[in-house]
Amino acid sequence: MKVQRVALRNVGLLGDTGSGKTSLAEALLFSAGAIERLGSVLDGTTTMDFDADEQKRSRSLSSALATLSWKKTKINLIDTPGAGNFVADAFACLRVLDAAIFVIHAGSGVRVQTQRLWQACKELGVVRLVYINAMDAERADFDQIMNDLTATIEDNSIIPFHLPLGKGPAFAGVVDVVRQRGLSFQAGGRGEVKPCEVPEALADSLAATRERLTEAVAEADDALLEKYLEAGTLNDDELVESLRAAVRQGSVTPVVCGVATQCLGAQALLDLILDYLPAPNERPPLRGAAPGNGAEVLRQPIDEAPFSALVFKTMADPYSGKLTLFRVMSGILTPDKVVLNANTGEKERLGQLNNLLGKNQLTVTQVSAGDLAVVAKLKSTTTGHTLCDEKEPILYPVIEFPKPVISIAVVPKSKGDEEKVSSGLRRLSEEDLTLQFSVDHESKQLVISGMGEDHLDVVIDRLKRKFGVEVEAEEMQVPYRETIRSSVKVQGRHKKQSGGRGQFGDTWLEIEPRERGSGFEFVDKIVGGAIPRQYIPSVEKGIVEAMKRGSLAGFPVVDLTVTLYDGSYHSVDSSDMAFQIAGSIGFKKGVEQADPVLLEPIVNMEVFVPEDAMGDVIGDLNAKRGKVLGMDSRGKLQVIRAQVPLAEVLKYATVLKSMTGDRGSFSMEFSHYEMLPPHLSEKVIATSKKRGEA
Repeated sequence: MKVQRVALRNVGLLGDTGSGKTSLAEALLFSAGAIERLGSVLDGTTTMDFDADEQKRSRSLSSALATLSWKKTKINLIDTPGAGNFVADAFACLRVLDAAIFVIHAGSGVRVQTQRLWQACKELGVVRLVYINAMDAERADFDQIMNDLTATIEDNSIIPFHLPLGKGPAFAGVVDVVRQRGLSFQAGGRGEVKPCEVPEALADSLAATRERLTEAVAEADDALLEKYLEAGTLNDDELVESLRAAVRQGSVTPVVCGVATQCLGAQALLDLILDYLPAPNERPPLRGAAPGNGAEVLRQPIDEAPFSALVFKTMADPYSGKLTLFRVMSGILTPDKVVLNANTGEKERLGQLNNLLGKNQLTVTQVSAGDLAVVAKLKSTTTGHTLCDEKEPILYPVIEFPKPVISIAVVPKSKGDEEKVSSGLRRLSEEDLTLQFSVDHESKQLVISGMGEDHLDVVIDRLKRKFGVEVEAEEMQVPYRETIRSSVKVQGRHKKQSGGRGQFGDTWLEIEPRERGSGFEFVDKIVGGAIPRQYIPSVEKGIVEAMKRGSLAGFPVVDLTVTLYDGSYHSVDSSDMAFQIAGSIGFKKGVEQADPVLLEPIVNMEVFVPEDAMGDVIGDLNAKRGKVLGMDSRGKLQVIRAQVPLAEVLKYATVLKSMTGDRGSFSMEFSHYEMLPPHLSEKVIATSKKRGEA
């Protein structure tokens, strides 16, 4: 029975850094004839790692798209980064994939990013297939990887479709479990496959594995189960058809193997993609919302439906300008079409449409439902936006990106380059939504934030290479605050006489502490016209201005009530400015007398770590004055929830990487302010005074 092949597949390569995703992409492109020579990651000659920073570091830093054709089926292939600092790009691509191939290095096993991405695929309904790479490695052990997968992923759907022929350097092919035949891989070519005999030593493993597959599909189909119980087996065609449905439903996850750098198994994998992985029009209806009222809108993923598309990536091209990568979710798109950006409400004209082969653009005349493409020079459209027919609008959920976890302050090496640095960062942040930058209004520092030190190193390198500006890091200032612990009553009096009209303002203030986080309150209790009504807002304005720099270390003052309860004025010399100054003088004097203290920012953290590293991580958080609030399990990962002073975790990405062997990750967000211990306050105050003198 011949399996009917649908003409399109969208497949992503996912997994940890170093697993061989880019090498596998190269092997698939070469085997399908999309490229003429097989590139190498180490030599910097692969199709997908075309960025200079990727070639310099010999690893993917951003997702890349390439199109190939295999047996009259178009396959859109997305190669995603696996390093923790850059893996957010992979999560964004999941929104436009129908299937994910998880690449696992036979010598390294299953690591943390694979676990996180696996869970995300399950939540989004993305079908999975596992490719065990580097089967020719000395330590390669197929059975051990299978045990590791089962134990780590905790997914009983994972079943081998291939069993290896030969171990380590002797690896030469596989046994096709479904068809019960041997497949010999030809070295030195484009991944050609030749039939061969199944070794007698593998007969028992083949029988047991095929029985697992048969039972897995029979249990999901009553008619098939009845036939299986009667006959004790299913024929090849019945099993293939049933497995295709089971894989699309996620109840069976195929495991195959090969050697990407030598193209061993590449053509066999291409056949599996066509036979088992879903086409876009086999996915459920798409869910979106009506712009404006938010009512749910369902859209069929077919050519006949109204046009809609989701933007999943933005790139800066030196020749074409801004490139927008998108998936047509429904309908058909042709060049020069005017569409609606449902997020901004603006219209965009889409010019020439292209497919991508790494950095190369291939012009196309139309893009059908489910297909991926790229267009240049859109004005207001960015990653996560929905493009649609303005007569049939729809808004798809935006792509959520993780918040940055590390920040550094930078200064241009050359004076006068501030605008060039800001412009460069603005361009880079359009491509990379995990990169954020801002000028801290207190410290006046330019702060860039990202997913880790490696991420920010790449940003600094790209500023130099792409925009010709160099920056250097400087110590980042923690945003401390100041407050008071006792109440005082003080006079703020300003009197100046220097010929002509003088200045006079006289205020009496009561300053009291408030609950932490409650902010500032100004209370007017003036009676009997002691201060004219028109001057009272000026008193408050002077106090608010004085609150910007506290008496201890120059940080903003927070959480207090200031009551204006008395004062006096001069009918000629009083003015708005005079009462502003009087209010400021009284406030500064009162804060100095009201037992001022420093407050430090506390952040909420979620730390994801393997179980064997949990003790070290908790101990380190305690040593950082953190409070562990609780722990949860997510698969084999432990999630530690804690509150920690921000000053202690400014470089936590590096610390966690060292403690967990790059197997951990974390997120954090601001929670509240707490009083800084006295011995640490002394250090902060001393540092602040030195900075002020400098």
